[in-house]
Amino acid sequence: MPASTSSNRVRYLEIAPEHTGQRLDNFLLRELKGAPKSLIYRILRTGEVRLNGGRVQPRHRLQTGDVLRIPPLRLAEPEDQPFRPPSGLAERLQEAVIYEDRDLLVLDKPAGLAVHKGSGVDYGIIEILRALRPEEPFLELAHRLDRETSGCLMLARTPTALRHIQEAFRDGRVEKRYLALARGHWNLGAHEVNQPLRRNILRGGERMVEALDDGKPALTRFRPVSLHATASLLEIRIATGRTHQIRVHAAHIGYPLAGDDKYGDAVFNRTMAEGYRLRRLFLHAHSLNLPLGGREIAVSAPLDAELKAVLDLLGSAKPRGHSSNLSSPWPASPAGGKRSFKR
Repeated sequence: MPASTSSNRVRYLEIAPEHTGQRLDNFLLRELKGAPKSLIYRILRTGEVRLNGGRVQPRHRLQTGDVLRIPPLRLAEPEDQPFRPPSGLAERLQEAVIYEDRDLLVLDKPAGLAVHKGSGVDYGIIEILRALRPEEPFLELAHRLDRETSGCLMLARTPTALRHIQEAFRDGRVEKRYLALARGHWNLGAHEVNQPLRRNILRGGERMVEALDDGKPALTRFRPVSLHATASLLEIRIATGRTHQIRVHAAHIGYPLAGDDKYGDAVFNRTMAEGYRLRRLFLHAHSLNLPLGGREIAVSAPLDAELKAVLDLLGSAKPRGHSSNLSSPWPASPAGGKRSFKR
């Protein structure tokens, strides 16, 4: 067990410019090394942490000159040995970087890897990258992807970049496109789902997201790419970023995603596993386009070998339809080679 240390005094911290735009909970996790997430959220929920004299939400973004009150805490000392990610996983993430500049890091996130630790997960992508890049003064997730989802994931390398990226998300100036495989032959054409979502609904002891009218607004746009009798490949754009949004909206309209063991169809998933060798959720963040620092950043990541193999097997039977007139600023062939560009 690590040793523990205590602070029996209230501390007041003035937020420096380099932390402008950072979420309060993330700031506290780094400032209070050794504090579990549960403690961080408890002292925020109970009002023991104060910002400029008032209560504050965990997701509040800090500004230069803010004064933060931190209560007395008893914390575990950081481990003597720094976190070292498994070598195979570290190499995999190093190879997954598809774009990097002074402000931004984009990688092709592997499926099955969480973006950060928590909820029984000892480490995620952000912890691994910080361990691999100890010289980085600042490295923060600019957005999230579900653990089961692969594809383009952005991290900010400066507080200013983080603030600008998050403002672009809030203003709807970031375009994210996904590729997903849905059950059956899609017959809706270009289709929009505008259905509120509510999270943390308990069903059978499991926390779920459901399409309910009293939830938060959520908008998803679907467009067919290739159609088959068994399944259909769709391009998806989201105007909001709710938890599990694509998966829940797809299931809501009767086209659950292949390999989705939470919202999907168990029989369809078994068919895809046994007949098409699919062992994961078929949902991939294919491309990102955003303005940053007077530039337009566009990046894309191909489908991995497993997902391409599934499409090859589907294509070996005569397809029942095909749509190739998608309007897209990226080159065709979404399953093609890795590429990224800036314009």
